[in-house]
Amino acid sequence: MNRLAAHVRVSALLRRTHDAGGSAMVLAKGEAMGGAILVQTLDRGRHVGFCERGYGPDGLPALIVAGPVDADSQTATQYWQRRRRNDPDLWVVELDVAAAQRLVAEIIVND
Repeated sequence: MNRLAAHVRVSALLRRTHDAGGSAMVLAKGEAMGGAILVQTLDRGRHVGFCERGYGPDGLPALIVAGPVDADSQTATQYWQRRRRNDPDLWVVELDVAAAQRLVAEIIVND
């Protein structure tokens, strides 16, 4: 089974978000082929939370909630910057769109 390259998933995420009337931007570029993708979700400019691909209790790929929830923008920024220092291959993408987690699950979790 071949997983899509990270840069392809990020491009799809940006395109789908814009198509849904939201805004999206890459805060940090990671490794093009295999970098993990951390997504910061916003609601009308207010930080809601972070999510990323992980594994559920059944061992299957799942969307995992990560980092601070409903934090101020400084705390959220510090979180993803700390993650990047530990993993320079990590992509960080910001989405401000309705049903962001559903959209993220469709693109970065499903192969």
